[in-house]
Amino acid sequence: MTKPMPLSHLKPGQRATILRVGGHRPVRRRFLEMGLVRGETIFVKRVAPLGDPVEYVVKGYNLSLRRADAGRILVQPIHEERSG
Repeated sequence: MTKPMPLSHLKPGQRATILRVGGHRPVRRRFLEMGLVRGETIFVKRVAPLGDPVEYVVKGYNLSLRRADAGRILVQPIHEERSG
């Protein structure tokens, strides 16, 4: 099993489960209002050409976050079995 890591470390195409949302209270509240809650699955859709922001999919909608903000969210990567 992979160790928990900041959301900002995931690559496009990876999925993860949110473990903890950090930051000061107003920042945490904003994340929670956007659906970034513990236990939710998040998918890295794509990265902007210059590397920031990053587009994620959570609860069926697209969400763009700066890498600095994504670094405040601790996730557990999900490794999907590939059939072949």
